[in-house]
Amino acid sequence: MYAIIYGKNPKLSEAEFWAFVRRFGLKVKVVENSMHWIVFEGDKSIERLFHRLGGSLKLVKIIGEGEEAIKDLDYAKLFTVSLYGKDDWKLWRKLGSEIKKNFKSQGPSKFFKPAKVYAMPSELILKGFPEVKDFVFFFSNRVYVGETITLTDPFELKKLDVKRPVQRTILSIPPRLARIMVNLTEIRQGNFLDPFCGIGTIVQEFLLQGLNAYGSDSNPKAIHGAKENLKWLKREFRIKRGANIEVCDARKLKRCFRVKFDAIVTEPYMGKPLKYHPTKEEAIKLANELDRFYYSVFDSFGDVLKKHGRVVFVFPAYKLNDGRIYRKERKWLEKLGFGVMARYTDFEERHRVVRDIHVLKYR
Repeated sequence: MYAIIYGKNPKLSEAEFWAFVRRFGLKVKVVENSMHWIVFEGDKSIERLFHRLGGSLKLVKIIGEGEEAIKDLDYAKLFTVSLYGKDDWKLWRKLGSEIKKNFKSQGPSKFFKPAKVYAMPSELILKGFPEVKDFVFFFSNRVYVGETITLTDPFELKKLDVKRPVQRTILSIPPRLARIMVNLTEIRQGNFLDPFCGIGTIVQEFLLQGLNAYGSDSNPKAIHGAKENLKWLKREFRIKRGANIEVCDARKLKRCFRVKFDAIVTEPYMGKPLKYHPTKEEAIKLANELDRFYYSVFDSFGDVLKKHGRVVFVFPAYKLNDGRIYRKERKWLEKLGFGVMARYTDFEERHRVVRDIHVLKYR
């Protein structure tokens, strides 16, 4: 039995997890879940594949139920404790003391306990992992006790972002989100295209996952940057595959690519950066202006997608001056043969333009 801890956008993380399960044909039976985590029965292959998830933080192996399961934990000279479902400082210290007491007959142990941290961040665990074990308690209808066995590596994601030779800090999609979007396709292998590839963040994720990677952009400077970054990626991560990168207008894709694609994953041009939160009327006008461009783009997608191909596309939504979010309905997608399977938002409080992630199927 296992548990997964979701990241900072739990709804998107949960959606990615189930898309990931379908993508890799995993057998998963839910035991219990909450907004921030899920406990499930599943085969051991989850341990091997977990690193391909972008929106989850930890994979925990469940040892048992109830606090008495502490006696079944493997000895650790150094350990910490993470609580999910309760923020209780006294309970946190009590559980750590009980684990230490249980280990006493096997040898000395030290309880690593930074003040007021109930759930240890991956960054802190990784600095001592695997020497420092992270023992995890889930509190819901029942109490589950486990041990963290794998973590998403935030240092690797940071390297993929800020250590590349060419960077566009404001305009580039986060590597974490690129990984999530690839999983949302539910397609395990084949030809993948990013037609607004910029400096190559999504294309690099295609290569990391062993996919046939294609990218294009209308900006020759961006394509040059993407090629430099992909050279760096192959060198730093020992990747043998290459990517086909072209200068191309996304509205004329069939002129640039002769292959048919299983999936298109992309974040397009989202409009000029906003200096203030718009009114609803202003947001509608902004969305309508961009849709004239997006309509031509999706018309072009139909020329290069395989039948039943998938598209994961980021449309702009807008955080309004009254605090609400405006998300446009686009009935024209159906007219072009694209059915919307799901929609998710991803943003931070400071953002004025919100990512409205659409998962679509080409019919």
